[in-house]
Amino acid sequence: MRMSLAQRVLLTWLFTLLFLIMLVLKLDEKAPWNWFLIFIPVWIFDTILLVMLIVKMAGRCKSGFDPRNGSQNMKKKVWYLIAMLLKLAFCLALCAKLQRFTTMKLAYVFIPLWALLIGGMTELGYNIFYVRRD
Repeated sequence: MRMSLAQRVLLTWLFTLLFLIMLVLKLDEKAPWNWFLIFIPVWIFDTILLVMLIVKMAGRCKSGFDPRNGSQNMKKKVWYLIAMLLKLAFCLALCAKLQRFTTMKLAYVFIPLWALLIGGMTELGYNIFYVRRD
């Protein structure tokens, strides 16, 4: 299953627009929805990305695949998987805090986001400053 760039952009735009409309309605107190309901477009989009990532990673398990060809690519996919799980953890903790299901401090809610940002900066620095010596 391959999507063109235009389809990916349209899908991203559509889910972002739907999330922002629902968020504005909640913040304007026009809709008395649960915070978990507001984040459904984000979770649907993340689920689509996770399924596509897992399918690509599972493709390495088929017979005849040489693991030496894509070890760097696999590391990148594992980082993407970890990043998606950290984002999911942040969204769940944020919704639980906003819905008052938990009394944890806001600083603890942001730990997955901080870990994601530090990992992203590390990945960016590695990609910019790493010089391959072949």
